[in-house]
Formats: sequence, structure tokens, C-alpha cells
Amino acid sequence: MSAIRPNPAEFQKLAAEAKTKTGPVVMLNLLKFKERADGDEVSGRESYMRYGREVKPMVEALGGRMLWQGRADQMLIGEEEWDVVALVEYPSREAFIKMATSQEMANIHHHREGGLDRTVLIACTAVGQESI
Repeated sequence: MSAIRPNPAEFQKLAAEAKTKTGPVVMLNLLKFKERADGDEVSGRESYMRYGREVKPMVEALGGRMLWQGRADQMLIGEEEWDVVALVEYPSREAFIKMATSQEMANIHHHREGGLDRTVLIACTAVGQESI
């Protein structure tokens, strides 16, 4: 089951790991849009796109970048269908937390929340092939 806002316990765990895990973190985003955005005259996709346009400079200001995004065309394994998959890299967990808890994020979050039906956000750390 997914939600729109972070699980507080997992966010605290991420914050604790920020003190010991250094280096980049890639956020895997699985996104399912609402047909119509909450409190808006646009689609859920358009509401989320507004969020994306406003959050991109925030990510880049922290040294992050969009690695990849695309349509989720077919679900070959699993049961939940998604509209979009995105990979966003941050220089550190600390940078992600700084952005996620900023006033700027609070100011634009309604576009994200209003447009998403559900989402999954997974923090990922690169490992060598032998470590999988």
C-alpha cells in the first residue's frame, strides 16, 4: 500500500542514516496520477508536472539531477500499475532531507499531493554487482 506523504518512521531512519551513509542517493519514484487533481481544474498529471517544474531548480541547487524518467508501459511482475517511473539523484541523503523539509517544498507540495493517486519512493544506494 502506498501513500502520498512519507512514513514518519522511515523518514526518521533516513535522517539517522544521513549521519553515517555518505555519497549519492537515488530516489526511485513510482507515480500513479489522479484523473482530476484535487481542488484544481487540471488533470492529476498536469498538477504533478507543475510540481516537477518547480522542484527541479530546488533539486539542482542542492547538486542533484534527474537521471531518468519515463512511462510505465507494462507491468510484467507485480500487481500495482504505475503511470511514470523516475530516478532522481541527490548528492546525499542530507541534501534530500534539506529539500524535503524546506519551506519551498511546503509551498509547492500541494501540486504533488493533489495530482497523485498513489506513489512509492525508495531511497537507493549504488553497490557493486558482486554485492547484490
